[in-house]
Amino acid sequence: MGKLFFVSRVKHPFKEVKAKKRKKQKKAKKDETPETIVTTAVAETSDGEEGDEPVELEQKGLEELNSLQETLLSKTTGFSDNKSWLKVADGQDDDDDLGVMDDEFAESDQDDDDEGFGNAEEEDDNNDEVEDAEMEEDERKEVAEKHTQRFAFPSEVDLEEEKSGKLLAPSELLERIRGNIATIANFKLLREPGRKRKEYRALLRSDLCQYYEYNEYLMTQLMDMFPYGELLELLDAQESKRPVTIRTNSLKTRRRDLAQTLINRGVNLDPIGKWSKVGLVVYNTSVPLGATPEYLAGHYMLQGASSFVPVMALAPQQDERVLDMCAAPGGKSAYTAALMKNTGMLVSNDASKERTKALTANLHRLGVSNAIVCNYDGTAFPKIMGNFDRVLLDAPCSGSGVVSKDPSVKQSKDELQILQISEVQKKLLLSAIDSCDHTSKSGGIVVYSTCSVLVPENEWVVDYVLKRRDVKLVPLGVDIGKDGFTRINKYRFPKDMALTKRFYPHTHNMDGFYVAKIRKLSNTVKVVKEEEEEEGMDAMGDDDDDVIGECGPDAENSDALMTGGSDSEEDVKKQKSKEKSPKAKSKGKGDKRKKKKRDK
Repeated sequence: MGKLFFVSRVKHPFKEVKAKKRKKQKKAKKDETPETIVTTAVAETSDGEEGDEPVELEQKGLEELNSLQETLLSKTTGFSDNKSWLKVADGQDDDDDLGVMDDEFAESDQDDDDEGFGNAEEEDDNNDEVEDAEMEEDERKEVAEKHTQRFAFPSEVDLEEEKSGKLLAPSELLERIRGNIATIANFKLLREPGRKRKEYRALLRSDLCQYYEYNEYLMTQLMDMFPYGELLELLDAQESKRPVTIRTNSLKTRRRDLAQTLINRGVNLDPIGKWSKVGLVVYNTSVPLGATPEYLAGHYMLQGASSFVPVMALAPQQDERVLDMCAAPGGKSAYTAALMKNTGMLVSNDASKERTKALTANLHRLGVSNAIVCNYDGTAFPKIMGNFDRVLLDAPCSGSGVVSKDPSVKQSKDELQILQISEVQKKLLLSAIDSCDHTSKSGGIVVYSTCSVLVPENEWVVDYVLKRRDVKLVPLGVDIGKDGFTRINKYRFPKDMALTKRFYPHTHNMDGFYVAKIRKLSNTVKVVKEEEEEEGMDAMGDDDDDVIGECGPDAENSDALMTGGSDSEEDVKKQKSKEKSPKAKSKGKGDKRKKKKRDK
């Protein structure tokens, strides 16, 4: 028997479109085909509601189908008639090759159909694009009309009354904040005539400060870092406390055994995630977690989830020399000792003598036996002890990432305090790098972390160190976290800054944190030219709204900005220029010669 081929062309259905309006329009414009007529007729006769009309429709549909088949079959040879179209025609052998017939059909009819069908498809695609653009524009206008009815920029009289002490209801204030954010997001369509973007931003800043009780400096920093929609999520997340998390002490037990024991005591918990093998998150408990026999025996430590990451990034190995420069109250030091399996040497230092008491107590309770507790200033540590394989610096910070634990940060931390803290962090990080041994075969690693989300305490400090020491940033080796900033407003950081990680309450459900992993390459100390520092200062100070840019990466210049004003800066620059001038150098040489003659 030979092979039988039947080729039929059916018009391609219209493409699916997401918009509801367009679906309705397409369905209305769609022509009814014979197949649809037959199906509707069958459906109506099965219901039994109508009698004569469906039968007539069905007959018409069958007649049209038969006519279509006849026209298709008339173009081909090898079939006797329409009724017996599956049988081989008379005069044609079973073993005949029908490939010629198929080729002729493909060349004659199929090509013609493809040309018309392809052009129709192109026209449909073009029409679809135009219709999509029109529908997007219509939706955009609808959103604009919707929000313009809700939000209107307050008048000058209202603003003066609010400055004088008039307070809006929290619901009204929140509605105005959301309307303002929607206006800024679609500023061209939603703004009022004559209003500038700065006015909307200033109003949003004041409303956010009033609603969430932040000072203006911190709110400005956060507004420069996040899109306004995400900023609201962050501020809302900061108002609620993070889940309680505990770290299993692998020196004394396993996580599975600890979890089973605590569940038997009435604790509802789960593993913290795939990224940690020792963390547990506690949802609720019927017993105090700080007074269970397991806690007193040192089987676990109450510790925030974000504080696991610096130790995981440090990745200490057995028989290494490790320094924890700011160790109190001991959670990170104990975790480091557990990863080292109580081998090697761990130096746990803290500048506060009072805090070393809690540090010592926790290390004893958790069974750490390879640690030395000391009380030194971290900036002087390279002179006291050095050549460590790895150094962990959890630097003191403003605490802007743990506002849920200490709400006083919202008002207490201003620009001057943030700058002072940043200077301390720079000195500590330089000391940590100088205390590290770059020739270590397994180490040469420094991990810097803070519980702050502000750029002056994180990327700014790391960038400062990259310019003054022969170091480079390396990946943390942790699967979670967002990349660090490579640019903020008009200031640019190195591309490697993306290797650092940021953690936020609204995305990771943990305290705000920043972690950077640095590898020391040599003991070379880079000399930064004053011109480069001044260029960095200018780049950061281009934008008036960029508070970070008001003080450059140079520590000396930032001290001058904190203590003196613009006049003091000009005096310093004039003095430096005089010292560099050739006349000043010649005068200095002449004075030295006169002194030598007098001595002789």
